[in-house]
Amino acid sequence: MVIKSAEYLISNVDWQKCPPPDMPEYAFIGRSNVGKSSLINMLANQHNLAKTSGTPGKTQLINHFLINKDWYIVDLPGYGFAKVSQSQRRSWEQMIENYLRKRPNLVNVFVLIDSRLTPQKIDIEFINQLGEWQVPFQLVFTKADKNTQLETSRNVKAFLNKLRETWQFLPANYVTSTVKKTGRDKILEFIDEMNGRFQRIA
Repeated sequence: MVIKSAEYLISNVDWQKCPPPDMPEYAFIGRSNVGKSSLINMLANQHNLAKTSGTPGKTQLINHFLINKDWYIVDLPGYGFAKVSQSQRRSWEQMIENYLRKRPNLVNVFVLIDSRLTPQKIDIEFINQLGEWQVPFQLVFTKADKNTQLETSRNVKAFLNKLRETWQFLPANYVTSTVKKTGRDKILEFIDEMNGRFQRIA
């Protein structure tokens, strides 16, 4: 897939105010500071489409980006929230849940996992929650360039083994580096395939 255009469209706190659900969309979510904005920028082939920040929890809204005028990337707030009040945290959690469970044109959720780390409980819990909600998802292991290849491979394997404790079938996964653009083609290839299916069904 060639990215010809990518533009920020709108931000919302309410899934019902998102753009009309007439085009396929792909949501990206992960723990704060997992490299979500950098990954979105890499996929869109732009440096500053999604705003990157050294401050965890910068994304606080449902952000829509229109790609090639025919599909959406959606940047969601991270889980494992930054230092916010309990009421703010609950508000974010409800906003994310409503979007994930009710958005009719959501094709897939890409759950970002920091490949530098051993399996984190918060990531496993979120993935299990997606399973209970029956929301389709895939895993994206980020920041592979920050590790040796062996360390990345070991952490990815450990994470997948942890999932096997509760999952019979594992989701597809990608190992990515925004510096080397590793994984970009494979993710876009999957999106291109799913866009074709969406159009046939529509």
